[in-house]
Amino acid sequence: MELNPDLQEKKQFLIAGLKRTYKGQYDAIQPLPYIKDRLYCVDKVFVEGGVEVCLAPELTPGTRGSWERLESYKSIYTDFRFKSKRRILQGEPGYGKSTLTLQLAYDWCNDVSDSPMNNVEILILLRLRQLGSVKSLYRAIKSFLLFHEPRVSKHEIEEIIHSCSFVHIILDGYDEYPGRDSNDNDDVHKIIKMELFADFDVSLTTRYLPECLRKETKRAKLTGFDDKARDEYIRKAVVGNNDEAVEEIKRWLYENSILADLCQVPLIFVMFAHMAHDQRDFMKFKSVTQFFKYMIRCFYDHLKQKFKDNRSNKLYLHEMEHHELHKIAFEGLNKENQQLSWIKTGFRQRVGQDLYDQYILIGILVEEDEVSDDSTGDNVFFTAMVRFYHKLFCEWYAAHHLATLVKNAHNLSDILRFLDPCDLQYLFRFACGLDPDAGKKLIDHLKGLPGGDNFAILCILEQTGDVNDIMDSVKELCSRRVAINTGDSALLQRSTTQLLEIASKNHIPISCVALAACSPRVDESGLNLILKSGLSLSILSSLQELWIGDYNRRLTSEELAAILSYSSQCTSLKELRFLGYHLPDTIPVGSIPSSLKSRHVKVWNSSSIDRRLNLQTGQWQACDYEGNLPGEEGFNGGSYQLSLAKFNLEMSK
Repeated sequence: MELNPDLQEKKQFLIAGLKRTYKGQYDAIQPLPYIKDRLYCVDKVFVEGGVEVCLAPELTPGTRGSWERLESYKSIYTDFRFKSKRRILQGEPGYGKSTLTLQLAYDWCNDVSDSPMNNVEILILLRLRQLGSVKSLYRAIKSFLLFHEPRVSKHEIEEIIHSCSFVHIILDGYDEYPGRDSNDNDDVHKIIKMELFADFDVSLTTRYLPECLRKETKRAKLTGFDDKARDEYIRKAVVGNNDEAVEEIKRWLYENSILADLCQVPLIFVMFAHMAHDQRDFMKFKSVTQFFKYMIRCFYDHLKQKFKDNRSNKLYLHEMEHHELHKIAFEGLNKENQQLSWIKTGFRQRVGQDLYDQYILIGILVEEDEVSDDSTGDNVFFTAMVRFYHKLFCEWYAAHHLATLVKNAHNLSDILRFLDPCDLQYLFRFACGLDPDAGKKLIDHLKGLPGGDNFAILCILEQTGDVNDIMDSVKELCSRRVAINTGDSALLQRSTTQLLEIASKNHIPISCVALAACSPRVDESGLNLILKSGLSLSILSSLQELWIGDYNRRLTSEELAAILSYSSQCTSLKELRFLGYHLPDTIPVGSIPSSLKSRHVKVWNSSSIDRRLNLQTGQWQACDYEGNLPGEEGFNGGSYQLSLAKFNLEMSK
């Protein structure tokens, strides 16, 4: 559609106005919330974490479908298998969904040649949590993206957008959208369901998957930082190419092994990396509760250094007195639909002016404008809202109130009614770490949940801060076969992998780990097994047997070589067993790690007939009842096999 000269000029005003707004957003990345004078351009700090795409949706509730890792976020838009006009980008809080949208905005504004945004005429990036009661896309664009551009009206925006061939709309944060999952006939839902702008590309970021989109829309998932991404971020945004400084920060992380899972969250790792570089006396942490307490202390210490007068004493008092803040955070999380932002005036009145100002100054609380329900037509009014810098901070403060409630309660069912440990793992861990009495009650409660036993062990660690206090439980767990099944709850899988890593780092022998239908693959670093659920299992140096079972799945030579390489780094491994897989008939000898050969690790292919890999020739061979190959000492010529039926029986024990 051709525009008249006047509207053509308005289109240039619109594009320039959008770029001006986006530049203000992507130039203001703040890795540490309390250092407001250290802002970065997104392109200087953006590091690609893991990205997976869903090639086949889950068929039944609780299953994960078929997912495949992509090399780059750019492939979300260029991979032909993911071709679609509607895409959902999923990710847990802090996994970089909003940062990715800002990188896409940077690419568009700066005509980055290899970016999928390069040929887009107009990019519309809206933060859905700000929209309030706004039902019109054009009004949202005018209110939030072109508020400083008086030369373009709402009606002209509509006319210009309809004239374009290549428009990309990014709707950031559906899980925080005030109208989420409603039946409102607003433009956001019309766009998502392709009732509006069906020919435009639309990307929606969200923490969870809206039920109405579970089948129809292409989906990608951000899976966090692996070792390679962490190394890249340290070099790119913290120390440059100073190898010594890079290794020092990584050493702090490895010495704080309890934080390994937490630092898969990019936002938390970013804070960890900057703090580890800034603090000369960085301490070793025994629990995530201890780490978070230290991190909050750093926030306060930085602010106190700026105030050399009596305000420093007031800061200390407010640091100790934030009971109402605890209560507000808990009330927000303990709802069927969690509340993660509040109207500023009411929030400030509850916590008090001094404490409110202090938390805004530190950066733990963040202010943001949202369109008011009082807005009508072109008369747009805004409501000042406040939220926590990150949901984990909300869990930290809510945990203080949870501990108080639990300690004084006789029945926990009402208190914990809406608190799901899978979604709020750190809320429970923090509460156990903050108060031993409350922790004991919560641990007893968790033991009664499916998969709760292993999570309870982690909470005991939070409660005491001493690995020795959970050693008996960990040793008991690892003395038997530890099974991780694809149908296990997220809480059980996450807790089990964390406990296995604690055992390995404390040199506790792990008898056997059996991964049933988990379809593990090795990440790019070669240091982690990624399970179908998206969770990772790092190298377990004390692991003795590893079983991997998945019926009728075919492994390529490259996938098999990667698993062999991972297994070779588990230095105590004696046996590796594949069950139910279709494996290559032969394996190139060069892809068999020498350490497997030198340690005489037995590698089994168990399907209908049990065969063992000859590490010298790369051939699968039948073996005797003792598992010996022809030519090996003790071979007696018998035939040994482990049937799949027997494997199922073993796994069910």
